[in-house]
Amino acid sequence: MRPRVLLLATTTGYQTRSFGDAAAALGVDLLFGTDRCDHLDDPWRDAAIPVRFHDTEASLAAILDAIGPGPLAGVLAVGDRPTALAAAVSAACGLPGNPPAAAAASCNKLLFRAAIERANLARPWFQQFELDADAGSIARDLAYPCVVKPLALSGSRGVMRADGPESFVSAFQRLRALLLSPQVRAERALAGTALLVEGFVPGEEFAIEGVLTRGRFHPLAIFDKPEPLNGPFFEETIYVTPSRLADDVQARVLAAVAAAAAAIGLWHGPVHAECRVHGDQVVVIEVASRPIGGLCARALRFDAPSGGTGTVSLETLLLCHAKGDEIDGYSREEIASGVMMIPIPQRGVLRATSGVEDARLVPGICDIRITVKPDQLLVPLPEGKSYLGFIFARAADPESVEHALHQAHMRLRFSIDRALL
Repeated sequence: MRPRVLLLATTTGYQTRSFGDAAAALGVDLLFGTDRCDHLDDPWRDAAIPVRFHDTEASLAAILDAIGPGPLAGVLAVGDRPTALAAAVSAACGLPGNPPAAAAASCNKLLFRAAIERANLARPWFQQFELDADAGSIARDLAYPCVVKPLALSGSRGVMRADGPESFVSAFQRLRALLLSPQVRAERALAGTALLVEGFVPGEEFAIEGVLTRGRFHPLAIFDKPEPLNGPFFEETIYVTPSRLADDVQARVLAAVAAAAAAIGLWHGPVHAECRVHGDQVVVIEVASRPIGGLCARALRFDAPSGGTGTVSLETLLLCHAKGDEIDGYSREEIASGVMMIPIPQRGVLRATSGVEDARLVPGICDIRITVKPDQLLVPLPEGKSYLGFIFARAADPESVEHALHQAHMRLRFSIDRALL
């Protein structure tokens, strides 16, 4: 029988098509569980099981009923919201996965910080506050600079730096408005009645991609983030790999991520982590029990194990892992690669995009994907949750990749009209 793997994702996720292509090439039957409408007859034409990520019990029952008696080889979650359900399905089906408490801690910043503190790992100071708290009173007792952030949103959404009482009150009120907005409340994000305040961690920031196999951490890539991320907002733009960190620092980064994943109880499946390096200290900012988001996975290719030919995508590697294959033989290709998440420069309505073909001519650029549509409302961070698109580059070294991404971005033009509201 062809192995069956369940992929849990939102209907707005970018990666489902990439996983579908990888599954077809591997001979894997990919089952989808998405937050699609359950009153329409397969509106997305993907035969997905309709689930609600905020209702794990009912969604688990729906999945177990839909998959029938046949064996399930594995479960994968794309994005933060599906991770709790993925853990529940894995446990119910007797498959290796993450404990539900670990999955919860991986997408809740307060639970993560508390677990890191219990493990006595490097971390900033942190405090939780209710949204209806008096921001002015809180501001008088804080140490600065600090960072105000939501407990459950991802992609730096709602994350703001405050350098004193006045900017703290402004950030607190701005985040409160975001968390109480109809758009966020409709997402039913976890812990939407509170926020987190923590000390600002200086230093360079890095992203780490890896996989846990029954508790053993297998690193896949370290991404440099060459653009400074010091606030007041924390919009990520460029990821480049391999990292230019010294080998001994890379080893410390990977050890810190593995320790943080163990501290929150993650055990099996993909890991995406963020950390900061300042002097001799590595501070893990977050560890998510999912792969890298958006289309960024396209910046990664892996050499097949001995005897194989060509390179494979991250989605292919993760599907192999999910169905129980050994992945130790895979390693990231030698050539440098990277991605730019094209930032939204201002709030407004996109009218036109130009310069894409000219940008494609930049040496090293291998693909450009503009993901927004004409007449779409654009909302920048900290309230926004998306990008204009993605630019991908591959070259002999990280410096050439970074240069190509900047040069291609300079050739793009976006016509944006001011929004009426």
